[in-house]
Amino acid sequence: MIDWIKGYWRTLSRPATAFSLGFLLLSGFIAGIIFWGGFNTALEATNTEKFCISCHEMQDNVYQELKGTIHWTNRSGVRATCPDCHVPHEWTHKIARKMQASKEVWGKIFGTISTREKFLDKRLELARHEWARLKANDSLECRNCHDFEYMDFSVQSPRARKLHSTQLATGNATCIDCHRGIAHHLPNMENEDAWGPDNPAHDASRFGDDNPLKLKDDKETENKEPEEDAP
Repeated sequence: MIDWIKGYWRTLSRPATAFSLGFLLLSGFIAGIIFWGGFNTALEATNTEKFCISCHEMQDNVYQELKGTIHWTNRSGVRATCPDCHVPHEWTHKIARKMQASKEVWGKIFGTISTREKFLDKRLELARHEWARLKANDSLECRNCHDFEYMDFSVQSPRARKLHSTQLATGNATCIDCHRGIAHHLPNMENEDAWGPDNPAHDASRFGDDNPLKLKDDKETENKEPEEDAP
């Protein structure tokens, strides 16, 4: 076997005698185009909602939950699909994410979440992985669609307006710190430290008067103008 490999390598490394350098270069160029085209075609094929829900684990669980959210249907008709939120748009980041996701194939092979019961048991762990990923990249996939610079605070609720203008504007928080469970159901959060009272997503009335998150009850302010203009 070793002798065969050595002989094969000698053949590959030997200068060509039957073909010209131009022919070899042209052949390599064409082969490169075919390979690159095939690679990108396969990459984009795995970056569609149809591919994501081809596994029953996704089809029967999180996909059904997505259908009941504003990311599925809304007045503007703009819908977010699985890869919009879970796969970066830039090519280099997309490749890195695909490499990370390759281990999910093992989960499929070994049936890690092959039943509803298994999925629910692993739900918090799976959610934590995704929250950590979005926290690390400053909610990159969220910001592909939602741009803070173009937010109209005048049409936001008092609570959202205050949180966005203080926490998001200063970089103290990123989208995923508050916006969890917006496209899928939340797991049991009782033991989730990051979801404690320090998280700005919680009822701001529980904070002290000197805290910038302190707000009046939404019911009292929903029909009133804000006390001061948001920056």
